[in-house]
Amino acid sequence: MSENQNLLAEQRRALILDEVRRRGGVRVNELTRKLNVSDMTVRRDLDALARQGVIEKVHGGAVPVVEASTHEPGFEAKSALELSAKEDIARAAAAMAVPGSAIALSGGTTTYALAQHLLDVPDLTVVTNSVRVADVFHAAQRPGSPGSRPGAATVVLTGGVRTPSDSLVGPVADRAIASLHFDVLFLGVHGISVEGGLSTPNLAEAETNRRFVQSARRVVVVADHTKWGTVGLSSFATLEQVHTFVTDAGLSGGAREEIEEHLPGLVVAGRAAGGEPAQD
Repeated sequence: MSENQNLLAEQRRALILDEVRRRGGVRVNELTRKLNVSDMTVRRDLDALARQGVIEKVHGGAVPVVEASTHEPGFEAKSALELSAKEDIARAAAAMAVPGSAIALSGGTTTYALAQHLLDVPDLTVVTNSVRVADVFHAAQRPGSPGSRPGAATVVLTGGVRTPSDSLVGPVADRAIASLHFDVLFLGVHGISVEGGLSTPNLAEAETNRRFVQSARRVVVVADHTKWGTVGLSSFATLEQVHTFVTDAGLSGGAREEIEEHLPGLVVAGRAAGGEPAQD
């Protein structure tokens, strides 16, 4: 981590979280030297990360929270994490949507951010199993409502059983998705790794995502750097089924090399912590 007195709090906390996960724990005095900030600033950052449930504070530092492979956080909890990264990813992914095409968006907070950028792409047909994503497009279709957009996408919301992340899954959703065909699928994931491929802690969601992948001509995974190396309970696709992985500049150099060995397309969006544009 490079020293930078002017890092925004969110950038600083992302660096701290990455360091904790990479090393399995850090000490406060190490972070003050690396980030060139005060002891009090580091402790405030650790408090904020602990409240989000992503680290555990210990005497003199912090260690990562080890989550069970079946743990599935709710939409609101995930919404508070990696906000800048999700915006960077959403902007980059939206540029891949072709006007007039049929696309699919899975559930998740990153696809929710993407939906808001897709409002500027005309004449899309959007199929989604996300209640939150559908709400974005429905609001844009209402004449006279704040944020309404002429030519906003036509939306097909699948039925199904609602998950903690506000996705609709199960046999009803699966049958609806299996009968359709998409030019591109924008897919949010709980975890992506070499050994586990794409995975989720929810068994029903895994089956629904599997149907999404099977119905798409092109699969674009949208996920921030913390998802790389994470393995959920159930795998639903291999890395070979992914055409492009859009992530953020928090991804380490070693992870980029590993991903490029297994995936045909890697897009790293946004800026690195030191302010330099990320390199694809």
